Amino acid sequence: MNKIKIGIIGGAGYTGGELLRLLIHHPHVEITFVNSKSHTGKFVTDVHTDLIGDTDLVFSNYEMIEGIDVLFLCVGHGEALKSLSQLKYSSTLKIIDLSQDHRIQPSTFVYGLPELNREAIKTAQYIANPGCFATCIELALLPLAVLNGLNNAVHISATTGATGAGQALSAATHFTWRHNNLSIYKAFEHQHLAEIGQSLNQLQPNFNSELNFIPYRGSFSRGIFASIYTSCELSIEEIQYQYQQFYKEHPFVHISKNPIDLKQVVNTNKCLLHIEKHGDQLLITSCIDNLLKGASGQAVQNMNLMFGLEENAGLKLKSINY
Repeated sequence: MNKIKIGIIGGAGYTGGELLRLLIHHPHVEITFVNSKSHTGKFVTDVHTDLIGDTDLVFSNYEMIEGIDVLFLCVGHGEALKSLSQLKYSSTLKIIDLSQDHRIQPSTFVYGLPELNREAIKTAQYIANPGCFATCIELALLPLAVLNGLNNAVHISATTGATGAGQALSAATHFTWRHNNLSIYKAFEHQHLAEIGQSLNQLQPNFNSELNFIPYRGSFSRGIFASIYTSCELSIEEIQYQYQQFYKEHPFVHISKNPIDLKQVVNTNKCLLHIEKHGDQLLITSCIDNLLKGASGQAVQNMNLMFGLEENAGLKLKSINY
């Protein structure tokens, strides 16, 4: 088959860099252009120095957009809408937006969580890639929603690495502040709550319980680890069976019999889940790499589905482990 021609807008940041690392070695694609407003004319390897020897791509502007099959938007929130309003592109161009600009329905963009909307993704032209926290939390709760098992308040604590805040320097991302430190931000009002609630309602229409979400900034570079608990009358055996059945056809979500940790998923497109029950309290732990399953890896997974490729093409990655 002919290789899929790729364009990337916003290729200098963390998600753009991860997307390049995946697509450069993807067996079915060819990167036609990669854009960066601040680095136009520079070699990609001047910014993403770990790609030296892998590519001779140069950051460019948008003039090659007419020759591509799919466009990835790796830009900040609000910038995707702005970028699309300034572009002239084919009515057949497929678009995958990694910002939050198109995630809330109704939208012309399909919400791109494959474990929820795989069939819709296969025929979609436009995909809204889910948020990183949202992905980690939704994958922990969706099988329970199928059982109509979310009938009480859900309590969520989740810690993300420094890359979750993007590449721009701020007081909360500076190494000397973040190192050996831990802090809460956007408690009970994180922007990903809307898409989490939307996804749970898709499987459990009567869901209206509180989602009490406390996000933490962690003293590490990448990954999200979430612990989630809620009162639940279902037996642990029924819950575990439901989770295994729900994810049995999905290559990246795995139920672990043993407690999980971040190193098992960092540098992979996996989500690991562990389930326990203590009295009537159900505890679910979930972890992903925020830059891969939480962003660029999931975007490639969506592209694979849109073009009828093997879902894990270009995503057979090894965790760091140690």
